[in-house]
Parts: sequence; C-alpha cells; structure tokens
Amino acid sequence: MSESPRKRGRPRTLDRDVGLDIAARLFWERGYEGTSIADLTEAMGITPPSLYATFGSKDDLFKQALDRNSERENQNRLGALQGHLSAYDAIAFYLHDAAAGFTDPGKPRGCMVSTAVLQHGDKSEAAAREVAARRDLAIQLIKKRFDRALAEGELATGTDTVALARFYAAVVQGMSAQACDGACSETLRRLADIALSAWPGISTGRRAQASQG
Repeated sequence: MSESPRKRGRPRTLDRDVGLDIAARLFWERGYEGTSIADLTEAMGITPPSLYATFGSKDDLFKQALDRNSERENQNRLGALQGHLSAYDAIAFYLHDAAAGFTDPGKPRGCMVSTAVLQHGDKSEAAAREVAARRDLAIQLIKKRFDRALAEGELATGTDTVALARFYAAVVQGMSAQACDGACSETLRRLADIALSAWPGISTGRRAQASQG
C-alpha cells in the first residue's frame, strides 16, 4: 500500500517593510555585487520563489531598498534644502547631518547610494545606473537651492551653481568613503567645516557666530 503524500506547509510570509529593511542593510553593508540572492533569502528567512514573488528581481529589490533607505536617511536633509533656512545654513545642516549619519554606530558606515555600486561588472549595470541617477538627483536638488540663493542675493551674480553643487556633493561622497574607512563623526564634522569655509556668498549660522565670538 503506497503512502499518502505528505502535505506541504504553507510558505513563510514576510512583512514587506521588514524585508526591505533587511535588504537595505545587506546592500548597504556588502554592496550590490557582494549581496547574493542566497544572502537575502537567508537573512529574511524565506525561499527564493517567495522573494521573487514579493519583490521581483534582485534589481527590483535593490531599487525598492534604495527607496526605503533614502526616505529614512535623506528626509531631514531634503527638508533643509527645501525649507526656509538660508542656503548656507541649509548646506551646513546637510553636511553635518551626513557626518552624523555616516558614522551612526547603529547603522552601516557611509552612504548606501554613494558606496553600494561603484566599480561593477556588466551584470550590475542596471543597479549602477540607478545609484548614479540618484547621485545626480542629489546634485540637482543642491543646485536648485543654490539657484534660489542666487536669485535672492545670497550668492553673487555669476556664481556657477552647477560647479558649487558638484563641489558640495563631492564633499558628501568623500565623507561617505572616509566613514567607510573608519573616520569618526568629529573628523567628518571638521571636514564639513573646512568645506563650508569655501562658501562664496553671504553666510549665517556657524560662521556668523564665530565672527561674533
């Protein structure tokens, strides 16, 4: 007499946001190419079919994890750029918030967008384009704030807002790399202050306070 087939248990389900948090941390810690589907499914406690059914391909999951991470990590910086702070105070907040965030002991070092995909193989081209587009978006957001400062007289007529935005974006990306190499928050804050000393327009905040001391 043949044995009756065993009933299969229901596949484990995973809360989508929990899964994205797990994926974001792995991609942040190990980079895109250093994170495999096996790594992701093991950390989430699910099977590859469940991962694909929930998030799509690895590229799809990476993009969703970037969205999740950016929403959490960049909200205050974006608010500073788009709010009522002067341009100088906005970029000062941006740099100092990055210095603190890149060295937060409860998180991976550096910035996920800056470090997840730099040098890469052909199979990672889509992920590389995704993070490059996000880095470019950050430059455009900073430039938009500098364009506003130019119109409002905080920056001198003729200021190259593209180059200025790229300069401060490069500072942030460099801070991320140095954080990954072990630089502490105080080191990055000092680096930020040096970058702020190159500000070409009217400044308030820290520099104004220093001049009164």
